[in-house]
Amino acid sequence: MNTETTRPTTLHDQLLALGAQAGKMRAELEASKLKLPKNTLENLRDMQTSLGQLGNTFERFQKEHSNMLALANIGQVVNSSLELDEVLLIVMDNIVQLTKAERGFLMLRDEQGEMVIRMGRNWEMESINSSEKNVSRTVVQRVIDTGEPIVTTNAQEDQRFSGQESIVAFNLRSILCVPLKVKNELIGVIYADNRIRAGIFAESEKELLAAFANQAAVAIENARLFSSLKNTLEEVTALKNLMDNVFESIASGVITADVQDQITLANKAAEMILGAATQDIIGHHLNEALASVSLELEPHLTEIRRTDKPVVGLELSHTSPQRGLLNWRLNLSPLKDAGQKTQGVAIVLDDLTERKKLEAQRRLFERMVSPAVIEQLDPNSLQLGGKRVDLTVLFADIRGFTTYSENLAPEKLVSILNRYLAAMAEAVLAQEGTIDKFMGDAIMACFNAPVPQPDHTLRAVKTALAIRESVENLYKEMPEDSHLAFGVGINYGDAVLGLIGTEKRLEYTAISDSVNIAKRIQEYSAKNQILISKDAYERVKKQVEATPHKEMTVKGKSKPLEVFEVVGLK
Repeated sequence: MNTETTRPTTLHDQLLALGAQAGKMRAELEASKLKLPKNTLENLRDMQTSLGQLGNTFERFQKEHSNMLALANIGQVVNSSLELDEVLLIVMDNIVQLTKAERGFLMLRDEQGEMVIRMGRNWEMESINSSEKNVSRTVVQRVIDTGEPIVTTNAQEDQRFSGQESIVAFNLRSILCVPLKVKNELIGVIYADNRIRAGIFAESEKELLAAFANQAAVAIENARLFSSLKNTLEEVTALKNLMDNVFESIASGVITADVQDQITLANKAAEMILGAATQDIIGHHLNEALASVSLELEPHLTEIRRTDKPVVGLELSHTSPQRGLLNWRLNLSPLKDAGQKTQGVAIVLDDLTERKKLEAQRRLFERMVSPAVIEQLDPNSLQLGGKRVDLTVLFADIRGFTTYSENLAPEKLVSILNRYLAAMAEAVLAQEGTIDKFMGDAIMACFNAPVPQPDHTLRAVKTALAIRESVENLYKEMPEDSHLAFGVGINYGDAVLGLIGTEKRLEYTAISDSVNIAKRIQEYSAKNQILISKDAYERVKKQVEATPHKEMTVKGKSKPLEVFEVVGLK
């Protein structure tokens, strides 16, 4: 049968085939007993030996060349990504492929400095579950301690690891472990093993894996730095977004400008206060964006540049063509960078226009209603109705005012009336009474409400005496034809005090028969006379000097009222 010899395919195989042919030729010549030139057989033997050595040398060269190409290719693959988990996966799959290991593990130091397994892969390029992550801690620890790679062809028989429980228990044989270093700092280890076959790894695999570990360590460290940078960037971005949200949510207007007074930032509140869009503020000069107050603002900006100190609570009033009179409060401060170098100015702007308007309305309201009443009112729980309380009620009016007003212009009349009513009102407030209402040329006041006053009747009498004194002082300041008289009536009794009216129009007042009696007494009083009821007199007779007055017949009362005229205090 004719057979065809298979031709060697590689140079290594060809060299080995030539060596074998030389050996065969030498054996045939020796057997032929032919007379040969001197040293022919020795030369054939040397040729056979040289061809074998050359084949082995070429095989090692070819393997080293293959490893170098593999390292170059792996270096490109490993550095093709900066995602840490992806880099670790590529590293481990290439380790297993390079070393022909059964399993490969990559360990890195955690935040506590402990070496932990970050990735495990097998020869099928599958992840190894936690139950199969049994490695020789002895080998790993020796690499950590020495910083040098370790290879053992059969760990079961290696005297360096004799009796180690992990090697025996896990039936570990071929083990290869190399350090991962970056700038001579150990960041982890690469561990590969085979639990079935011995002799898998040799010095060449150790050197190859050590060389690969250098590339892998750099790639891993780069990926770690990238991951750290990415996390930092995400944190900074999140913080910036938070600050932007906070910045936009601030109710006060915030404006920042550089050293040339060019505006660099302005939030939504600033846009609303200034009545301008972002594009009309940012990038423009402060004098342009704040034109209505620029003249008043410029000296303060100059002062900040000179002293590098803030200006707080600056209030400026100005007129806007669209909104009329505006009131702003500004806080100005140097804008500093992380190095505390001034980079411009920051302005916090509040529009006080509505607040000022409300304050003015409150001041006006306080002139119309006693401040004590205002403090007692809760706008969120106003209810119609009231409660029964003991009160001392005072009525005072200006006598002869109707006749006096017939020949005066309304403007002058109101001016004179206000002076008399102001004198009466100040006397009431001086005794912490509550002005219930003004009724034309008369005033009604209550004492002991809404704030309790044990001496409320005496306070009412003192108020009446103060009205007398105030009117006498007015006589000194006003022409004789403007001298008007007064009359006062005071009564004590119970009344219902509270909010009377509707939800749209309320009045805080007292209602009762005792209030009506006080009014009737006042109407009955003569010029510049202070009359009080018997009930009121009984409460103050030890402090007040008074004389009996003739009884009063009051409509709706079956019996006349006993009243007293107040002369003064004892």
